[in-house]
Amino acid sequence: MNPLTRDPITVESLLRVVQSPERGGTCVFLGTVRNDGDVTGIEYSAYDEMAVAEITRMLDEARERWPEARVALQHRLGLIPLGEASIAIAAAAPHRADAFAACRYVIEEVKRRLPIWKKELHTDGTATWVDPSGKTVAGGLRDR
Repeated sequence: MNPLTRDPITVESLLRVVQSPERGGTCVFLGTVRNDGDVTGIEYSAYDEMAVAEITRMLDEARERWPEARVALQHRLGLIPLGEASIAIAAAAPHRADAFAACRYVIEEVKRRLPIWKKELHTDGTATWVDPSGKTVAGGLRDR
């Protein structure tokens, strides 16, 4: 499964990757586009090869920390409207504590390290670029 997609994310595809009869605990995290006052959607962009390489490193690290767990991630690129998922992470392990820990580790590392940029689109036609750490880069810029 490609960790980057321009299509809507389906949890079922991630579950097929991580679940097995040996893994009784499964944790799923969905990050959806929320309305922060006047946001109408978010446009995500990335240098695909760099982002996939970093995702691979993060998932490898999770496998090293929780060897019995399986973790999958998918991040959506392009324009995502309110209420739709922009990221999904599924983790399955023999026990729920490891599934939760692996899932949390991956989302925290994504927020810290993944080179994916987002542009928040506003009702007044402006856009705000936000860097991967969540800091506003430039606000109130009109798209042309």
